[in-house]
Amino acid sequence: MRIALDAMGTDLAPLAEVAGAIQALKGSPGDVEIVLVGDESVVRAEIDKFDHVPEGLHVRHAPDRVTAEDSPASVIRRKPQSSIVVGLRMHKDGEADAFVSAGPTGAVMATSLFTLRPLPGVDRPPAGAMLPTAKDLCLLVDAGANVGCKPHHLVQFAQLGSVYARDALAREEPRVGLLNIGEEPGKGDDLTIEAHALLSAAPGINFIGNIEGRDIVRGDCDVIVCDGFVGNILLKFYESVAGYIVDLLRTQLEADRSDRLDLEHVFRVLDYAEYGGAPLLGLGGVSIICHGESPPKAIRNALAVAVRAVRSGLVRHSAEDLQTP
Repeated sequence: MRIALDAMGTDLAPLAEVAGAIQALKGSPGDVEIVLVGDESVVRAEIDKFDHVPEGLHVRHAPDRVTAEDSPASVIRRKPQSSIVVGLRMHKDGEADAFVSAGPTGAVMATSLFTLRPLPGVDRPPAGAMLPTAKDLCLLVDAGANVGCKPHHLVQFAQLGSVYARDALAREEPRVGLLNIGEEPGKGDDLTIEAHALLSAAPGINFIGNIEGRDIVRGDCDVIVCDGFVGNILLKFYESVAGYIVDLLRTQLEADRSDRLDLEHVFRVLDYAEYGGAPLLGLGGVSIICHGESPPKAIRNALAVAVRAVRSGLVRHSAEDLQTP
């Protein structure tokens, strides 16, 4: 298996990408290769800082870098030799089995959509994001790729999210909840009311009905469905609260100068870096989007997400479920 990793995406590029790739290879079973896509001289200079570099690490030269100032829709035309475009073309051409990037989210989404193309039956590929709960992790979809959705788009999100939950999270019958302002079917706006009716009748989806914001932390469902506008607000709020709680606990622990409490587990649960990247679902390939501030640990875990998606046959299973009447 070969994973193409955009080496020029994070704020710390290529330090975070190189370190994360090396960590991932050290923890892999040996059948995984990682291709760092970026300015070869810069990437190799970073690699040379490590005393031991495991086998399976390669470099593909891509001299250009996409920045936040670049228009997402024009990246392919204006920067065809950028690490995002080159890496995704490697995936499309069969030189890589998946693509991972912490570059500008809009550019990764737009280039993935154009290069890998949506699967038949997918109008708007959504982004997924993992949220910690009191029980297991749950998948939020859409986490920000699509604003202004229609009811049938949310049904597609539910289908794709269910496949991902089965393949990547090992949930045999994922519970799907529609994020809304009340539990009753008639609550919400026209979008959520109609989406509720469609999801209730959709075959192959274990729809448990509407869920409210307070239900998420309790872990009442495996897949949370909403449009990208709402989903991105929820995701950013979740990330900020997690950071606040971690800082609060760390400050209190340091002030008490006590080692009686083991907060290691709490820190891991609330740290977004533990969950790697967000999969862009419904495409003819595996594209994982990471946070621009991702440290090496987040890159390592994002590569693990990509490996799981490839091993499980996520793309094939998504295509099959979308075509099932």
